[in-house]
Amino acid sequence: MPPRPAVSRHGAVVRSTHWNGVKSGDPVVVNGPKERRQQWVFVAHVVNEATNDEWVEVRGGRVGEAKGRSFRTGVIYPSGARRGSRLTGLSLAEAPQLPFA
Repeated sequence: MPPRPAVSRHGAVVRSTHWNGVKSGDPVVVNGPKERRQQWVFVAHVVNEATNDEWVEVRGGRVGEAKGRSFRTGVIYPSGARRGSRLTGLSLAEAPQLPFA
C-alpha cells in the first residue's frame, strides 16, 4: 500500500508532500535557463488559500548542492521529460503523472 500524502496546514498555507503523481524525494526537472542543467528533487506542493498562490518546493542545484528553492507549478516537469538539453512533453501542472487505479 503506497504511503499517504502528508498534508500540513499553517493558517491559510497548505503544504502537501504529494502532487500530480510525484512524491517527496522524486526527481523533477525545472524549466529555467540555468535550472534545466541542474538536478532537482520534489519536496512539497504549497497553496496559500488566502491569495490562491501556488508553488512547488524543490531541493538540489549543481552536483553536490542541496539548496531549497520554490518555483511556479508550470515550470516543473517529470524527470523523463529531459532529452539532452531540451524538454519534451507537458509540465506536471498540465499533465499529471497519476497512476491508473
